[in-house]
Amino acid sequence: MKILVSNASPYSAKVRMAAAYAGLKFDSVSTDTNNPAPEFLKANPLGKIPVVIADDGTVVCDSAAIVQYLNRVSSNKLLPRNPAKRTEAEQLEALADGICDCALVHVYERRFRPEEKIHQEWLDKQWTKITRALDVLNANPPKLPSKITAGQIALRAALGYLGLRFEGKWEKGRSKLVRWVKRFDEKFPEIAAYAPKG
Repeated sequence: MKILVSNASPYSAKVRMAAAYAGLKFDSVSTDTNNPAPEFLKANPLGKIPVVIADDGTVVCDSAAIVQYLNRVSSNKLLPRNPAKRTEAEQLEALADGICDCALVHVYERRFRPEEKIHQEWLDKQWTKITRALDVLNANPPKLPSKITAGQIALRAALGYLGLRFEGKWEKGRSKLVRWVKRFDEKFPEIAAYAPKG
């Protein structure tokens, strides 16, 4: 199985962490979305990462859809069978992905717009969404049992991305979440290795 990724992408991190946790073998293929190769655009005409290309040729795009696929092919190693617990895990994944969506607005706005066209009010609104979500998570951090779900994995990827792009900003007043990341990395070092990197 190939996973087309960018090392800095939180969604790529989530998918690789999930695949590694599920015990699935894969090759990471570094992919430049700004200069897309034909194989990449054939796999995902939207030009977005991550993308999974399975051994049998199956192509799966979008990190949430990929997690569902990885869960199926690993006999439910990423999501609980119990409906209520599964919904809880999926909701945590959605919250973590939403944090990433808002953070990427910041990164892309500053990377691709001239300084005079940056819409600060829009960025402030996105940051408010991030801080609200982080405050909720800090008040009641997800448990870290020996068997985790795609929800905890997605949150670790999201916090890794914030650490990469907003180091020193997201952590203030959120000591529980900072400790949560440290505990996650101590308990699951083999998957924490896939956290976003610059």
